[in-house]
Amino acid sequence: MKRNTWQREAVRTALNERGDFISAQKLHSELKAEGSPIGLATVYRALTDLVSSDEADALQSPDGENLYRACSSDGHHHHLICRQCGHTEEIEAEAVESWAAKVAADHGFTQPRHVVDVFGLCQKCS
Repeated sequence: MKRNTWQREAVRTALNERGDFISAQKLHSELKAEGSPIGLATVYRALTDLVSSDEADALQSPDGENLYRACSSDGHHHHLICRQCGHTEEIEAEAVESWAAKVAADHGFTQPRHVVDVFGLCQKCS
């Protein structure tokens, strides 16, 4: 287990307070605006550690940017993410799991692994 530094705790707290996905750069900017001396590389390291310890989710946005958020559920799950405001809903994985297993088997693949995140516009932004 990683040592819990003030930097890691600052990133954890910022993610927990936010709720939705955010880029490392934007999170760093917000922390700096609040007066934190934390460096961007340290934010990236803390986010990587939080993802590794299942305390944060990470995904790649449609434009290729890595986004992070405090993980609010245990186990494998998927997300609906608003492309405009970043609002996120966790969705049940059951249907996706069945689909992925069937597609893999239909093509002769075994031990399928997948990442599924659905981007759209939330009700407020539609």
